[in-house]
Amino acid sequence: MSESPQETSNGENQLEQLKAVLKTLPGKPGVYQFFEKSGAVIYVGKAGSLKKRVSSYFSKSAQSPKTRALVANIYSIEFTITRNETEALLLENNLIKSLKPKYNILLRDDKSYPSIFLSTQQDFPRLALHRGPKREKGRYFGPYPNAASARNTLSLLQKVFPVRQCENSFYNNRSRPCLQYQIKRCTAPCVGLISKEQYHESVENAILFLEGKENAAIDQLVNRMETASEALDFEAAALFRDQVTYLRRTQDKQYISGEAGDYDVIASLIKNNQACIGVFYIRNGRNLGNKNLFPKNTGHATHQDVLTAFISQHYLNETGEQRDIPSNILLSESIEDIDLLATALSRLKEKKVIIHCPQRGDKKHWVELAESNAEIALDIHLSDKTNILKRFEALQDTLELDNLPQRVECFDISHTQGEATVASCVVFDTNGPVKSDYRRFNIENITPGDDYAAIKQALERRYKKIREGEALLPDILFVDGGKGQVTQAKSVLQALQIPDVLIIGIAKGPDRKPGLETLIISRLEAGDDQIVNLSSDSPALHLIQNVRDEAHRFAITGHRQRRAKARSKSVLEEIEGLGAKRRQQLLKQFGGLQEVVRAGVEDIARIKGISKQLAQRIYDALH
Repeated sequence: MSESPQETSNGENQLEQLKAVLKTLPGKPGVYQFFEKSGAVIYVGKAGSLKKRVSSYFSKSAQSPKTRALVANIYSIEFTITRNETEALLLENNLIKSLKPKYNILLRDDKSYPSIFLSTQQDFPRLALHRGPKREKGRYFGPYPNAASARNTLSLLQKVFPVRQCENSFYNNRSRPCLQYQIKRCTAPCVGLISKEQYHESVENAILFLEGKENAAIDQLVNRMETASEALDFEAAALFRDQVTYLRRTQDKQYISGEAGDYDVIASLIKNNQACIGVFYIRNGRNLGNKNLFPKNTGHATHQDVLTAFISQHYLNETGEQRDIPSNILLSESIEDIDLLATALSRLKEKKVIIHCPQRGDKKHWVELAESNAEIALDIHLSDKTNILKRFEALQDTLELDNLPQRVECFDISHTQGEATVASCVVFDTNGPVKSDYRRFNIENITPGDDYAAIKQALERRYKKIREGEALLPDILFVDGGKGQVTQAKSVLQALQIPDVLIIGIAKGPDRKPGLETLIISRLEAGDDQIVNLSSDSPALHLIQNVRDEAHRFAITGHRQRRAKARSKSVLEEIEGLGAKRRQQLLKQFGGLQEVVRAGVEDIARIKGISKQLAQRIYDALH
């Protein structure tokens, strides 16, 4: 349901009409949305009583600066009634993630967290890093805060319990052991160098380790060591001894408490209107690592606001699948909706979830550890933002601009002797990279190796969209290159009638050494281009180098991906009229592509479903 006041020229009348709308709100649980005049949603909230909660925004005694700014922009109110407050919480979370209102605290953490997967359905299971939906049958361990910590665990397991980690396609086609066997990181089950029983002993120990039961794994290894020693198999006994020693050392590094259980430890820090959330992931008393996140729109927010927003958004992703929810969540501050959130998470996990703020003991120390890590991360984050801003200010001074540049873009071209040409566009603002606005362009229909045509095509495609209002116009356009690239940029912007963008070419110096770049500065309304060389210690040059290097990285990554895809593509896929089934039949009948290449037109035409004309096309394509 929604209510909107009529447009008036008097702001007070509009506020009175909004207050009149409040009288129609029900005293039931639900979700409310505030809209600005343009029709955009600016805030989404939940309530046990819609009438009481929404009315509180218009009570002057309870207004914070953020609330006053929000209320000043409310033009209409829309609400949805739910059966209970738990449903309201889940609906609120989904709406915030889909609408991204500018007054809600937004958590930019939409990536899935990695876990370790064990394919228990196979005779010789494999361990692998996994991210995404858990569709394959097997066991999943985690979550890990990032891929690096998961890979470190996999590396450790290879050294202690050599369970294979190769892809099934690689494993199924081995005729001799690979390098992993040579360096004692695998026991070569692919060629039968280990029995199924022996292999499963390593698998069982790996499971114990991943479950946090290192002591049980160590006990098993000690028993095997003693058995080997009694049998005078001293080589095997020494191997088990080394495994025990390695596990003990790892346990000292990762084991943080004698208390078992799964915990997420969450701390909130706020400085200069910027919040940082620090999270430690503890599974079975083992610290799997930590992660620091920086939510948006946290100006004038309290620790309670940030923690509440984080919990409700973090444990339910955009596809509606819940994250791995631990049985216990420890907070640095107590929050108002703690019981409601615990109920909602228990419902998702289908098992009781406890959320509390510890005051003493080991759990309090864990929270303090999360707080200290978050504080360091926040200081570094604020320092980086300050340095970026100072570099933008230095760029303004260097270029003698009237206003501080708010947004810059940089283009670069990457190819290998003209093959798989890719152009990149990266975007920076005064806070640093704006990765959501990065773009890549696959360049087509140009002479291979023609960088001028490539940069022109990329700029045309990018700035046509900007001209159509699909993206923001930058204050400065950087192109990696010299006068030729600058000329192409000028021609594109002139043709599209975009005169307000400053164009700067970044020409590499002698021997391509950083610090010796030449800047070619071009303004459409001016005549000749200006040539500028900045000192190697100039903050403005450091910003330009940073932007240029990021464009280069983004371009070369895209080029390598495109080149790899092109090179893995069969020549047969390019032949018109030869579909997937016929390609498969052709390869089966001839025993592979090499034999198809050797075949003549008549031989190819004998294959069922392939006409003489199609056989000729196949022959021509292969020769």
